[in-house]
Amino acid sequence: MLILGSHVSYKNDTQLVGSVKEALSYGSNTFMFYTGAPQNTQRGTINDLLTIDALNLMKENNIALENVICHAPYIVNLANNQDLEKYQFAQDFLRNEINRCETLGVRYIVLHPGSATKLERSYAIDNIVNGINNVLVEEDNIVILLETMAGKGTELGINIDEIKYIIDHINFQDKVGVCLDTCHLNDSGIDIAKFDDYLSEFESKIGLNKIGCIHVNDSKNPINSHKDRHENLGFGTIGWDNLLNVIYHPSLENVPKILETPYVNRDFAPYKQEIEAIKNKQFNPNLYEDILNYYHKN
Repeated sequence: MLILGSHVSYKNDTQLVGSVKEALSYGSNTFMFYTGAPQNTQRGTINDLLTIDALNLMKENNIALENVICHAPYIVNLANNQDLEKYQFAQDFLRNEINRCETLGVRYIVLHPGSATKLERSYAIDNIVNGINNVLVEEDNIVILLETMAGKGTELGINIDEIKYIIDHINFQDKVGVCLDTCHLNDSGIDIAKFDDYLSEFESKIGLNKIGCIHVNDSKNPINSHKDRHENLGFGTIGWDNLLNVIYHPSLENVPKILETPYVNRDFAPYKQEIEAIKNKQFNPNLYEDILNYYHKN
């Protein structure tokens, strides 16, 4: 079964109920959300009644909770420990996000590994390992999914070997996995047209069973550009056919696919139209016009 959705909002007044309703409006059977703004640390109290309503709504509409993804805020950087207070804050905040996921019943949280800034890469990667090991406890019913990154600036986790090193040094191996991002892979130097070759290397070094989520995005950039600029599906340098091959790859059938493609004119979510195109396996060259027409009518 195709498990397909997108990033959706999470607002303090509607919380997970609002996220589910937005996902359903796009024709999704999964979704990804932040438990607050991704750019700051402000977090509202979770309303258990809203959570119960959301879980009931998901059951009614065949959205399996085990396929829902949370995303940790961008500001969590476990790679840099030059300021020990900030390093500890990053760990404490990630711990808090994990606690919020467990309150909501969500099992997967995507994490950007971090940026080395002025540190040596190997030292910074060890900081990530130490940070995650300090955060996770044996009782956690959570899996941290390390996202593959584009290599912008001093980002870490930009290839299989860096991700493998982190995973290999985590104390609780069952509580860590990987989130592939097609735009990031392209921008880091991976040819998505040869995706089978990438999966073969991934299987031999890490194991495909560690892939817990795929962010499906086209890229505005040429391969190996290290820029990380998402594009709508089929309108970028990766291309529709290559992305469709990722989405429907038989080895990844049970992995949730999440769209993070850009809004049209910065205001209009493309997810309903892109999800329809994916289900039909048919590229829509009139995507932008269809999106604008849809929102103007509604």
